[in-house]
Amino acid sequence: MQSPAFAKGLASGDRVRMLPETREFELVKRSGNLSIRVFSRTDIEHLSDRITPELEKLGGELERETPRMLGYAIHVSCGFEAIEAILNRHVGQDGQSQWMYGNVYDPQDGTTPLNWWQDILKPE
Repeated sequence: MQSPAFAKGLASGDRVRMLPETREFELVKRSGNLSIRVFSRTDIEHLSDRITPELEKLGGELERETPRMLGYAIHVSCGFEAIEAILNRHVGQDGQSQWMYGNVYDPQDGTTPLNWWQDILKPE
């Protein structure tokens, strides 16, 4: 139901099949949501107060909040540029926080884009 905090490659709404023999998962269908994680070495409430309203205006949702982590889901159609502008404006400025996508880059190397959104954003 929510984007997983530490399992890479998934977001809320994705359909998966659990593989009982390996305790891993197989992705059946993507929801179109991006998983965004914000981490902080200090209390994260001040970041939540600034980021959450802006992402909610785009249709994003705060799915998880702990004292050191925020987890958001937002549909890829909102645009990487708009999402990243909000996050970059608020996260990392204090040297104590950072953000990352949970399902945009290959879990093996962490840098190769998965490009799954190309099919979702393709004009019909």
